[in-house]
Amino acid sequence: MLTIKKYAAIDIGSNAVRLLIANIIEEDGKPTKFKKSSLVRVPIRLGADVFLEEKISDKNIERMIDTMHAFKLLMKSHKVETYKACATSAMREAKNSKDVVQQILEQSDIKIDIIEGDEEAAIIAATDLNAFINPNKTYLYVDVGGGSTEFTVIDHGETEISRSFKIGTVRLLNDMVKRETWNELERWIKEHTKKYEKIDLIGSGGNINKIFKVSGKAMGKPLTFFYLTSYYNILQSYSYEERITELDLNQDRADVIIPAARIYLSAMKWSGAKDIYVPKIGLSDGIIKSLYYETVSSKKLV
Repeated sequence: MLTIKKYAAIDIGSNAVRLLIANIIEEDGKPTKFKKSSLVRVPIRLGADVFLEEKISDKNIERMIDTMHAFKLLMKSHKVETYKACATSAMREAKNSKDVVQQILEQSDIKIDIIEGDEEAAIIAATDLNAFINPNKTYLYVDVGGGSTEFTVIDHGETEISRSFKIGTVRLLNDMVKRETWNELERWIKEHTKKYEKIDLIGSGGNINKIFKVSGKAMGKPLTFFYLTSYYNILQSYSYEERITELDLNQDRADVIIPAARIYLSAMKWSGAKDIYVPKIGLSDGIIKSLYYETVSSKKLV
C-alpha cells in the first residue's frame, strides 16, 4: 500500500526565511522517502538587526508577519498535514524574540520554536545523508548560516560529534567574530579530525549551493580545495555591485558569499580535506525528518 503525506518546515535563519514542503512517501516493505515538493525563500536579514541592535526591528517584524501569513496560505494550498517552524541564531539572541514569536502566533497562527545551537546541529546531523555519502568514508559536515555554523564529524555513516559555533556570514560581515572564536573553532576541528587518515567535507547552505551551481559540476561530484580557493579570490576581486551585475548574484547573496567561502575553506584547511561535497540539504530537511519521526513515535505510544 502506498501513502503520500505532505509535511512542511519553516527555517527562520539570520539571513533568510525558508518554507520547505516535502512529500513523505510510505510504501509497504520499503524505506520511507522524503521528496522536496516546493521551496520558498524570503531574504529577511534578521541577523543585521540582532547582531548590531540586539533586537528585531519593527520593519522586519512586519515583514515576518506578512511572510508567515503567506507561508500559512501556501501550506493550505499544498494541503500540508503538519508543519514545524524553527528559529535559529538571530532569534536566539534577540531581546524581543518572545514578543515577536507571540505577535506572529496571534496574527498568522504560526507557532515558532526557538532552538538552541546544539539542537540545530543535531537536527542538521539527522538529515538523510545516506544517499549522498560513502559509508566507508569520514566527513566533516559544515552547515553555514548567517549567525552560526554547525559542524558534525561523520565516520562510516555514524555521527561522532556535533557543535555549533557563533561564526556566521552576517556576523562576519559586521565584523562581530572575535579572533578567539576562530581559534576555538580551529582547535575543535583539529582535535576531532586528527585521528582520521583521510577526511572530506560536506557543505550545506545557500552559498555553497550557489558556488556549486556556478562550477558546473555534476551532482555528486566534489569541489576541490583549489577550485574553492580560486573562486574565493575571484569573488574578492569584484566589488559588491560587480558581483551582482557581472557574476549574476542576488543582492542578498553578493555580500555573504565571501564570508561563507572563508568558513568552508578554513574548515577544509584545518581538517586537511581536499574535497567538498555539496548535497542540497540543510536545516529544513532535518526539520521534516524530525517531524516525521516525532509523528511515528507518538502513534506508537497511542
